[in-house]
Amino acid sequence: MATGGLATLISLQPHSFPGLISIGAVIYVTNIIIFFMLCSLLLMRWAKHPGTFKESLKHEREGLFLGPFWLSVATIITGTQRYVVNSMDQTNTMRPWLQTSMAIAFWGYTAAVFLLAVLQYSYLFNSHMYHLNKFMPSWLLPIFPIMLSGTIAAVIAGDQPVGSRLPILVAGIGCQGLGFTVCLLMYAHYIGRLMCHGFPNPEHRPAMYIGVGPPSFTALAVLGMANALPPELNLLTPDIVVDPFFNVATIRIMSVIVAVSLWILAWWFFGIATVAVLLKRPKLFHLGFWAMVFPNSGFTIATIQIGNALNNEGLRWLGNGMTIAIVIAYAVVLYLNIRAVLVRDVSPLPLLNFRSLLIKPQIMWPGMDEDVDD
Repeated sequence: MATGGLATLISLQPHSFPGLISIGAVIYVTNIIIFFMLCSLLLMRWAKHPGTFKESLKHEREGLFLGPFWLSVATIITGTQRYVVNSMDQTNTMRPWLQTSMAIAFWGYTAAVFLLAVLQYSYLFNSHMYHLNKFMPSWLLPIFPIMLSGTIAAVIAGDQPVGSRLPILVAGIGCQGLGFTVCLLMYAHYIGRLMCHGFPNPEHRPAMYIGVGPPSFTALAVLGMANALPPELNLLTPDIVVDPFFNVATIRIMSVIVAVSLWILAWWFFGIATVAVLLKRPKLFHLGFWAMVFPNSGFTIATIQIGNALNNEGLRWLGNGMTIAIVIAYAVVLYLNIRAVLVRDVSPLPLLNFRSLLIKPQIMWPGMDEDVDD
């Protein structure tokens, strides 16, 4: 998920240099390899230990991580558009086939994640009792993938024929609205929990960056879908008197206003999460650390897109700087993740101690993962 988001982010840099797209393409391919490798290992685990797949989905914490699987699929779809479809010339005979494939991927993804949002939340409502004093942004994960349908639509719609473009945009804005509305409802409980019970445990505070994602991805999706509208589009039927100011250009201006408002909201959530992490350093690694990468990648893309919409060089350079920070965060979290599999220590930050390789790890071990309550 984080690797795919990084690949998409690199493809959108406003100030590039020779070879940057090649670097992004390598990361895109690496992401696909990691994705299928992890899926294969999971299948091997479930085959060797029958029943663990069902137990994983049913667990009140571990089950929430089904959502990131679909977020990873979303990054592969957007990366394919950026690095495969967009790299082909308009005269390439493969391009129409790939355009159709991207539309099929969008509709298949949207149908799957809508069912996920309905069925998983229905199961959680019926089978588990969550307490608001323990609310975490990870509760948003089952609705997060449907929100990424809008992001996918924003990426692929502009390259689609007008006939198939409009249904994709309508579905995209609807799914984006559904995802963000549910997130807003969840935010009320999240802020209430922080007001009444304070910050979560230090190990879970990096997961607070999940809250940055919904406004960020909604901002970039709204901008992208507005830009994908064909200029000649007649939004109303011919027998209705149309205000001359009600046109695609007006919609694009409105999209910038909405995007900037959501972008500032994302900054607020980013600031709260950053203060929480700095106040007390985590002692053990958790998978929630990856929230410092993927949601903030969407935040950075939104910054770049707003800079492009406003033709503001300052925001574009800010996006470049944020990208460098994302790359550093990715490298640090990747190191901590690998180290947590190999060794166990009271702190995730010291250098790798090869003498401790045979000691029980911090994650990927019974009782040391999201399969138990803290």
